[in-house]
Amino acid sequence: MSWKTALYNYVHAKNQAELEGSAAPLDAFVSDSAYVRKQDVKVRRLLNSYRERDAKLLRGETKLRMQGVKELPYGIIADIQLHRFLTYQIDSIEHQEERIESERVVIEQHTAGWKVQSAESLQSEKSRTSHGRSYHLSENETFIDTLRSSPSLPYINPSIRNTSGLESAPRKIIYNRPKAVQYAEMWWQKPNPRYDYFEVDCTNYVSQCLFAGGAPMDYTGKRESGWWYGGKKGHQELWSYSWAVANSLHHYFERPHKHGLTGTVVKDARELQPGDTISYDWDGDGRYQHNTFVIGKDANGMPLVNAHTFNSRNRYWAYKDSPAWSERTKYMFIHVADEM
Repeated sequence: MSWKTALYNYVHAKNQAELEGSAAPLDAFVSDSAYVRKQDVKVRRLLNSYRERDAKLLRGETKLRMQGVKELPYGIIADIQLHRFLTYQIDSIEHQEERIESERVVIEQHTAGWKVQSAESLQSEKSRTSHGRSYHLSENETFIDTLRSSPSLPYINPSIRNTSGLESAPRKIIYNRPKAVQYAEMWWQKPNPRYDYFEVDCTNYVSQCLFAGGAPMDYTGKRESGWWYGGKKGHQELWSYSWAVANSLHHYFERPHKHGLTGTVVKDARELQPGDTISYDWDGDGRYQHNTFVIGKDANGMPLVNAHTFNSRNRYWAYKDSPAWSERTKYMFIHVADEM
């Protein structure tokens, strides 16, 4: 048996484990018992989630793509991408969920042949607490001044900028939910090259969807306030934290605004519509670490979401199969205003 066959067996067993709600199929192909136990917790949560929804899991399919291979004296390290399809039924209605997961798999040769020694995810749905690299404009430099020589001018909505110096009431903008959902469907699987891509990209993706629906950017010139994106000028990052950091977007929604992007917290997920958002506090400590975008509803009237990190489509909103989920997880349901 070759290492490629061992890898194929591992992927097939992982797919089967989700269908059965047990990691037992992985025992024969993976040496790392700790990894198998973690997978068992994950697939049991997934199975329980389907039961809670009165949903019947019908079939699963996983497409494997090799992203990189490194040969070592003791075996192979393979970076792989798994495009997963899960089809389930509620009453007589079928739904299909898609996820894209990247893993690093270590495959070793034993006397009995090749076997997966360990596997780890290359992504996390739990964002870092820091902002990462930061760039702050000087006190004498405004964001608009900086953008005059920036290649990202197409992102600016001229209707929000008062270039005449005359005060006038901002016009009402109607949030186009179908257009926002269309964007979410177009770019869930890969990043839009017009925007910078982040290692943890969930909030950047949600912000893009909101903007595609017509939500106007709030240009303040300060990274700590407003909601705006202007690309890069050299190594200078020109976007607000609220555009790309989960907790910052959540707090931006919480603050009252006279105009521009606004949202209302609702108590029940059923109240959400396509074009709304959900924030996730995995640890229950008040700091939100993930955002998703509502693109539809299942047969029970519950939200289905698209997201980045992991890239997901039609995923059930509760995320109980996520490695980041815990019993302390809290959600915030944001209904985006129809007029801004």
